[in-house]
Amino acid sequence: MGFERAWSAEILKAAPLIAPARSCVWPMRIEGEEDALARGAVNAMVRPAAGGSFLLTAALGFKDPSMPTGVFGCPNADEICVVAGGYAYVGKATEPESVTLVGMKPVVQAFECVEQGVLVFAGFTAVLGWGASGKAWETRRLSWEGLRVTGVEDGVLRGFGWDLMKDVEVEFAVDLRTGEASGGGYRGR
Repeated sequence: MGFERAWSAEILKAAPLIAPARSCVWPMRIEGEEDALARGAVNAMVRPAAGGSFLLTAALGFKDPSMPTGVFGCPNADEICVVAGGYAYVGKATEPESVTLVGMKPVVQAFECVEQGVLVFAGFTAVLGWGASGKAWETRRLSWEGLRVTGVEDGVLRGFGWDLMKDVEVEFAVDLRTGEASGGGYRGR
């Protein structure tokens, strides 16, 4: 079960042959992402509860097929999150012209933690929580490179982070309400 949504969305296998009356492209004028669409894009038909439907084209962060792509609910029911090739975009389904590119790049895993009120993004070295008002928290670095999330239980995300000096994985825990982390394999500066 995920967050309540004031919209529905469907990822399309290809762009429609006939474009709908309304469409939106993400990212929109984000510095450093001027050529983002050249990498490819994910197309989704979005149907807000109020207002007309539109075609959303979200630029891929990376072409690598191991990078996640999907549509997620957010703690704010009016917001939609699209992850496209490891880039996560969050915007209001009724105002798609306004979008936030989540600062974690790439996002290698995303999941909804309804009870704690956060959409969680795991990257290569840290974890970020997105709340009803935007970015809620971001952990310190938990791994030299590569996190392995093993699950969520009782409001705590658990996983392993790699310790470069010992060449072992070290368990970590993240409180999903606060983002406070313990453990992990990174003991750097």
